[in-house]
Amino acid sequence: MYLTAEVKKSIFKKHGGSEKNTGATESQIALFTHRIDHLSGHLQKNKKDFGTQRALLNLVGKRRALLDYLKRHNLEEYRALLKTLDLRK
Repeated sequence: MYLTAEVKKSIFKKHGGSEKNTGATESQIALFTHRIDHLSGHLQKNKKDFGTQRALLNLVGKRRALLDYLKRHNLEEYRALLKTLDLRK
């Protein structure tokens, strides 16, 4: 499995401050980014997997909404997160 408990804990610790801070906007965006990267790789191998394609679009929409929220409420954190996750080129 690509998303084990240890991977989640490391993502939350790095972006949320602690392993148990799963509700922080930054940690949720980081988790969605990890899942999006995995699904993108899967879809490059399996082009006709339309269920996964739909799930990927749903995740991208959720991440976009969280990024918009973070941009409105804390611009400095938004910019720092974009750099650490390498979302914008």
